[in-house]
Amino acid sequence: SKRGLLGPAHPSTLSSIGNLASTYRTQGRWKEAEDLGVQVIEMSLRVLGQEYPDTLTGIANLAETYWHQGRWKEAEELGVQVRETRTRVLGHEHPDTLTSIANLAVTYWELLV
Repeated sequence: SKRGLLGPAHPSTLSSIGNLASTYRTQGRWKEAEDLGVQVIEMSLRVLGQEYPDTLTGIANLAETYWHQGRWKEAEELGVQVRETRTRVLGHEHPDTLTSIANLAVTYWELLV
């Protein structure tokens, strides 16, 4: 396994765990997706830092997990964090920034209805 060969904090290991969380999200296995997503974010923040692209992707993916469960406030908090960081690091017009803005807009819409 990558975890044993590369170690639990290696970016490839974190990416593999994130991919498994994505598979669980696709299958509607929300608790398992959430648990792995939190694990990836915690390790990514510690090893890679807040501004690393994979860290932000992990946070955005956890927001999506919350979004699919109707946990709008939690999704909003993470979405704001991702949007603010991507805007600061990548700029207003970067595709990843625009995606985070669109995701946050959907979250705000769901909070209103």
